[in-house]
Amino acid sequence: MTELHQAREGENPLDVLIIGAGISGINAAYHLQTEIPHYRFAILEARDNIGGTWDLFRYPGIRSDSDLYTFGFSWHRWNRSNPIAEGPDILEYLDDAATTYRLKDYILFNHRVSSLEWADNQWKAQVQHGSADKNFRTRFIIFATGYYDYHQPLATVIPGLDQFKGQVVHPQFWPESLDYTDKRIVVIGSGATAVTLVPTLAERAKLVTMLQRSPTYIAAVSNPAQNTWWARLFPKSCVYYIRRVFQLIFGWLFFNYCRAFPGSARALLERRARSQLPADIPLDPHFKPRYNPWEQRLCASPDGDFFKTLASRKATIQTDTISTVDAHGIHLSSGTYIPADIIVTATGLKLQICGGIPLTVNGKPLDIPQKFMWNGLMLQDLPNAVLSLGYVNASWTLGADACMQLTCRMLKLLEKSGRTAVVPVCDGAQKTDGEPMLNLSSTYLVRAQKDMPKSAAARPWVARTDYISDMLFGRFGDVTAGLKFL
Repeated sequence: MTELHQAREGENPLDVLIIGAGISGINAAYHLQTEIPHYRFAILEARDNIGGTWDLFRYPGIRSDSDLYTFGFSWHRWNRSNPIAEGPDILEYLDDAATTYRLKDYILFNHRVSSLEWADNQWKAQVQHGSADKNFRTRFIIFATGYYDYHQPLATVIPGLDQFKGQVVHPQFWPESLDYTDKRIVVIGSGATAVTLVPTLAERAKLVTMLQRSPTYIAAVSNPAQNTWWARLFPKSCVYYIRRVFQLIFGWLFFNYCRAFPGSARALLERRARSQLPADIPLDPHFKPRYNPWEQRLCASPDGDFFKTLASRKATIQTDTISTVDAHGIHLSSGTYIPADIIVTATGLKLQICGGIPLTVNGKPLDIPQKFMWNGLMLQDLPNAVLSLGYVNASWTLGADACMQLTCRMLKLLEKSGRTAVVPVCDGAQKTDGEPMLNLSSTYLVRAQKDMPKSAAARPWVARTDYISDMLFGRFGDVTAGLKFL
C-alpha cells in the first residue's frame, strides 16, 4: 500500500504504528480496521513472515500450552476439535485470519525498528530495511512485540558443558538439519518446552532423558482429533462459543481454586499424575513440585502423551542437579551418569519489554525498570504508546483483546476531546514500593524482574489481572485516572 510510505520523514505521519506481526500485531490491526476504520496505520515486522514466536520457534513438536478456543482470536474462530495445536497449524490459522481480513496489506516485512524518539507530540521511528535506513512518523505506537528476546536465550551456567563432544542445542534456535535418529538425548529442563520435546524426540531417538532440577505440575488434557458426539449435534458456531466460554470459566475457576486451596489442588494434580505414571516411576521426587499449583504455569500434556512416552520406555526422567558434563555425558550430584549424544538446554527464555527498542522521550532515555504499568497497558511517562501483553495464568490472546478494547476506547477519547497526546503520570501520592509485573515464581520470570516495569495492587497501576475484570474495565472503567492529556 503506497499510503504506508506516507509516514516517511517529511510526509504525513500515520495515526498508529504497530510493531510486530505476531498474534498481538494481527489482533491490533483487526481492531483498528474494524473499530476506527478512518485511521491510517501500518505494521512493521522485523522478520519475513507473520507469526512472531510461532514463526521463530521450530523445535520438534512445538505446540500451544493454552487452548485454541481462547488462544485463537475472538473474531476468527478456531473450528477444529483439538484445543491444543502444533506450531504449523497455528501458523496456518494466523495466515488464514490475516488473509481473510486483508490484514497483510498493512504489513511491511523485514522492517526492524532500531529506535523510537518522542518529540513535538509525535513518534519518530528509525527503521532498518536491509542495508537502508528509513524513518517513519506516527502519532501513536502499539508494541505488539511480546516479551521474548528473539536474539538471546536465557543464559544458563552448566558446569563442564564446553567439554561435551556431542551437539548442544537450545530449542529457540533448533537446527533444521539436526538428525536425532537413534541418538541418546538429554533434555535439561522441566517446563512446557521440555514436556513438549520429550514425546516428539522419543519417536525417533534411541532414548530421551528429561533431566530436571525440580519438577513441575503436568496435567493430561483431552485433545480429540475429531468432534465428540455432542459437538456433532450443534452448528459449528455454537460449538465454538460453548467451548470458548467453558475454557474461559473453567480456567478462571481452576486458577482461583489453586490459589485459594493450594493443598487440595496439589493433592488433585498429584493424584491425576500418579494415575498416569507407569508403576516403576515414583511420584516423588519426579512429579512432586516444591511449590503450590499456579505459583508457576501448569504444563499441559495432550492426551497424556508425556506419560505414555515414559510408559513406552523410549523416555525416562531424572530429578537431580548436575555435577559436571564431560565429553560424552552428564555426571549428576547423586553419582548417576547419563550418556548423551545431544544435550538440549530447555532451561527457559530471556524476557524483554518493547522488543528491546531504545526509547527516548523529549531527549531523555526511558528507564523501563523504574516505571509503573498503567492498567497493564501503558508505561509511566511514555506518551501515546501501549504494550499488548498477555496473561501469565491464561491465554496470551485474551490479554491482547483486553489491550485493544482499552486502546480503541482511549484513541476515540483523544479524538473526541481534540487532544493530541496522553501519558501516564504517577505522582508522589500514588507511588508504592511496587509488585512484580509477572507474578509467578518460574526461574526465567524471577530473573527478568529486574528488567521489567513495576505494578501495584490497585488500579490504575496494576499489571494484567484477569480477562473478565480487564474487559469490564476496558468498557466501563475510568480511563482518565493516572493519565495526563496534552
